Amino acid sequence: MSTYEARLTALRQQLKTDRLDGFVVPICDEHMSEYIGEYAQRLAWLTGFGGSAGTAAVLSEEAAMFVDGRYTIQVREQVDGKLWQYQQIPQTTVAEWLKANAKEGARIGYDPWVHTKDWADAATKALKSVGAQLIAVGENPIDKIWSDRPAPSDAKLIVLGDEYTGQGSAEKRAAVADWLSEKGLDGAILSALDSVAWAFNIRGDDVSRTPVALSFAVINGDGTADFYVEPDKLTDEARAHLGNAVRLHPRSAFAPALEGMKGKKIAVDPERAVAAIFDKLAAGGAEIVQLRDPTVIPRAQKNTVEQAGHRAAQARDGAALSRFLHWLSVEAHKGNETELSAAAKLQSFREATGKLRDLSFDTISAAGPHAAIPHYRVDEESNLRIEPNSIYLVDSGGQYLDGTTDVTRTIWVGPGEPTAEMKDRFTRVLKGHISLSRCTFPKGTRGGQLDVLARQHLWAAGVDYAHGTGHGVGAYLSVHEGPQRIGMSAGGQAGTQEVLLPGMFLSNEPGYYKAGEFGIRIENLILVEERQIDGAEGEWLGFENLTWAPIDRTLVDTSLITRDELRWWDDYHARVLEIVGPQLEGDAKVWLVEACAGLGRG
Repeated sequence: MSTYEARLTALRQQLKTDRLDGFVVPICDEHMSEYIGEYAQRLAWLTGFGGSAGTAAVLSEEAAMFVDGRYTIQVREQVDGKLWQYQQIPQTTVAEWLKANAKEGARIGYDPWVHTKDWADAATKALKSVGAQLIAVGENPIDKIWSDRPAPSDAKLIVLGDEYTGQGSAEKRAAVADWLSEKGLDGAILSALDSVAWAFNIRGDDVSRTPVALSFAVINGDGTADFYVEPDKLTDEARAHLGNAVRLHPRSAFAPALEGMKGKKIAVDPERAVAAIFDKLAAGGAEIVQLRDPTVIPRAQKNTVEQAGHRAAQARDGAALSRFLHWLSVEAHKGNETELSAAAKLQSFREATGKLRDLSFDTISAAGPHAAIPHYRVDEESNLRIEPNSIYLVDSGGQYLDGTTDVTRTIWVGPGEPTAEMKDRFTRVLKGHISLSRCTFPKGTRGGQLDVLARQHLWAAGVDYAHGTGHGVGAYLSVHEGPQRIGMSAGGQAGTQEVLLPGMFLSNEPGYYKAGEFGIRIENLILVEERQIDGAEGEWLGFENLTWAPIDRTLVDTSLITRDELRWWDDYHARVLEIVGPQLEGDAKVWLVEACAGLGRG
């Protein structure tokens, strides 16, 4: 019996003990985080799946894994198909599968600390229609059988100064208090880790790749706050920074505090708060008002200090990436490098800046067919050699005190030439990237309205990609930050109906993936900015490019490039040379000059 078969068997035995007929296991923690601490990696422990989004549903006879289009290939590589059915979201949902497979009278368990209220309501309704029940468990059954489950991190809080944030914590809390007053509310729950971090100007080391601290907060109508964090995580500096207006409590005191809010009107964000928060507030007699977390839009609209910090981080990061690309141009074609060795080399160049705090996510270092997996994650078992005459894709980023970066480059590894198909697909991706980068749009435009700009040239060839085109990015916070997003509205992608506002960071990352052969993605970060247009009617916006590193000209089919696109290429690479060039020297500088040459050459 394999490790994962044994774990699935053990879970089913535990469910019998708990008088349950099934259980649902998402990738989630108590804060609805995208990236979670090791202690909360229940789905990975149970199934072996290493992606950042997915859910498992376990019944006594059947089990299913649910992933979206990003993980179609990866789930089949990592999760045993003899044990698990593969289910595709949004074509189906967990609730629909449970409705179709749960027997009448079945008791299906869920942990309310890792599911949203909306999910629980939908699953309850679906199960009720077939005479089954959804049961909230007091203790997660996986925790009962995971004997060596890691403890939550005990890392100390990090104070982030105003020189990075551009606004003091007291000022931020006062703005939330004003919002509460306008709404006639007594308090707002902050349960998303990046919301808490932003509101209090603190960071942490509790979640790999995301500088947040495990904590909850309640901001009150008078501007004071209750902050729930383990006492051992608080340094003298952090206590002084938080001040007397922030009452400190152990994290374990949060649930009882919710039950003690009788008669208070409390704002809770249904997209960012787990079902247990609603349950505890309701049990204690609080009046729950479902509203968006009041820190979300202020956090998304970066102020001038945050913008300046991000530009500095991008210039530094672009130089590190360029050094790596130069190294790759010298070494990759020799056939001695692997996905892991390349990822380690890139990290070493970032570390050499002396300012890297962490990577912003696990580097997607993907050789050949692995490049066709949009969110591939290399490990010792999957590690491929970077072969001569193949495509290598690297999607990576860094966490710096002054900014969070995310950039993807697709590189042809010689010494031969790429195929005509590879060049065609790469050029169509490039054309989409340029179209989105150059667009001007009226105030009030939503991300979903711009998505077709990035896909149009691929669609013309009858191909597409199964992921969003752009996600928000935090300021030394989460590399995937909402609410803004550029994606296909019809696909139901969260955030695509969000109005784009000045100060928002986004990624611009169209791609193409040929399963089993190669993949292509070009990603820069962009900033929504105001545009002044002579004779314009109304207010207009556009994008400032933020990422600076060469794009591989070997893969470009210049016969498909228009004059305007050629001008964009030349202007972009002139700026790369201007920003990155002074940071390089020797052979790397010589390489950069050649890499930034105009497309009209050669």
